[in-house]
Amino acid sequence: LSSDPPGQDADPQSHESKPRSASSNPNKFSQRFGGSDRCPRCSKAVYAAEKVMGAGKAWHKTCFRCALCGKSLESTTVTDKDGELYCKVCYAKNFGPKGFGLGNAAMLEERE
Repeated sequence: LSSDPPGQDADPQSHESKPRSASSNPNKFSQRFGGSDRCPRCSKAVYAAEKVMGAGKAWHKTCFRCALCGKSLESTTVTDKDGELYCKVCYAKNFGPKGFGLGNAAMLEERE
C-alpha cells in the first residue's frame, strides 16, 4: 500500500513525461471561447461580432453579397445554390423558369 494521499501519484514526474494529447491546447483563449468558423467566400476566420448565417454557413457581413451582382444581402433576401449566395433577382434570372425575374417580359409578350 502507498502512503501517498488518495488521488496523488507516488512519482511526481509521471505526469510530465506523458505526451500532450491532441486536444490539449496551450492557447487558453481558444479553449474557453472555441474556434472560429471560416467564411466560404474569403476563407478567413469569422468571429461572432461579424458573423452572418446563410446557406447553413457563417459569413462575414462584408462577404454576405450576391455572387453575381455583388448586392449586399440580408437573411430575408438571400437564396443559395451549390453553396453560393445570390440575391432573389439574380437567382431567378439564372436558375428560375424562363421569363421569371425579368420584369415579367414573357407576360408582356403574350399581351401584344
